[in-house]
Amino acid sequence: MADDHPVVRDALRDLFADTDDIRVVGECADGSEVLEASCRTDPDVVLMDLVMPRMTGLEATRELVAARPGARVVVLTGTFSPASAAAAHTLGAVGYLIKGDSPGELVDHVRRVAAGGTAWSPVAAASIRQLQPH
Repeated sequence: MADDHPVVRDALRDLFADTDDIRVVGECADGSEVLEASCRTDPDVVLMDLVMPRMTGLEATRELVAARPGARVVVLTGTFSPASAAAAHTLGAVGYLIKGDSPGELVDHVRRVAAGGTAWSPVAAASIRQLQPH
């Protein structure tokens, strides 16, 4: 997981520690740490914050997906932006979730993505559908 706020990383680690099937294998405080950490730990799912110092989550997603085409990136952000949801989708992210959503749903989303699915919050999915040709 990549998030510049230690409190968020701690909360996510605690959330996943309460599950039998999800294990946090790496933590990054900056987008620039993501590629190296992913190469070292080979995660099934990468939870990626958007706003981080030195390298944004979108830049880190671009770099990670280019280097590791099978990477399963889910943006996990505090605020929704149609432009960032569209950019995440274009860059190869397989999900876009809002931090204020239910913690239990986040666990289910991570499981779904690890199994090959996607995890788009309803508002992000709707904004992406609007951008696609009809």
